[in-house]
Amino acid sequence: MHQIFETRPDDQVNMQIMFGHAHDAMEAADIIIVASGTATLEAALLKKPIVITYRMPNLSWQILKRMKYLPYVGLPNVLADRFLVPELLQNDATPQKIADATLRLLSDKSYLVELKQSFTSIHLSLKQDSAKKAAKAVLNYL
Repeated sequence: MHQIFETRPDDQVNMQIMFGHAHDAMEAADIIIVASGTATLEAALLKKPIVITYRMPNLSWQILKRMKYLPYVGLPNVLADRFLVPELLQNDATPQKIADATLRLLSDKSYLVELKQSFTSIHLSLKQDSAKKAAKAVLNYL
């Protein structure tokens, strides 16, 4: 992590470690480094740039790799049906590669605009007017 600070010496780095406040931390962040899972979708719905990273036991990785289920693991990429955000898995999940991907995302302004538009499209496709549906279901029992 030290190298990240050295590559941008003119910027002040304001870092705070939080426990039990993931949503608040995501809302405040400029970019989110996240393990694969539902947190990737939460970050996408917040329209934040994401670097997905994950490591698992090698045997599990080899089994999943042979299944060839999907070419991507992050939910934003699955829903977009393309590599929308970087995924650094297994041997690619190194501090240097994560730092490089993070800095690359933050410096590409046109990508950030496109990413926000893609995340908005995903958000709209998932939006189901749940409150109205729930009220309608309850109304049937009154």
